[in-house]
Amino acid sequence: MGKLKIKKLFYGLIALALFMITGCNIQGGTTTVSIDSIDAEEVLTLDSDADIFQYDGVIYKTNIDWVEELSLTKDVQIGEIKKNDANTDFRDEMSNKLPVGTKIFSTKERGDILIVESEGEIKKYLAIVEG
Repeated sequence: MGKLKIKKLFYGLIALALFMITGCNIQGGTTTVSIDSIDAEEVLTLDSDADIFQYDGVIYKTNIDWVEELSLTKDVQIGEIKKNDANTDFRDEMSNKLPVGTKIFSTKERGDILIVESEGEIKKYLAIVEG
């Protein structure tokens, strides 16, 4: 009789586990977290004189006081500006002020800030995302 109770308990636990797994999959499946990025038009609507470029679908902006104060190390080159246009329909590696050929570098310290080197000048650009 003891073996029968253990067997029923074992099958009950398996059934409960299958029920929970199935229930979780029906309710939501996998959950992904995404950061919504702001487009060039939105940034320029807020600041018509903003110096921006787009890289990997994200708009980056310079002349942000707290970013300028950071001590950052230039890492590897990840791209360069391929088009300069005042149009707000941006594509990757497009800028409204940086000249074509400007090099874009990652930083060792932060993933949300890129360094741009143009005509001997170094600028820091922060990723602009909705918060």
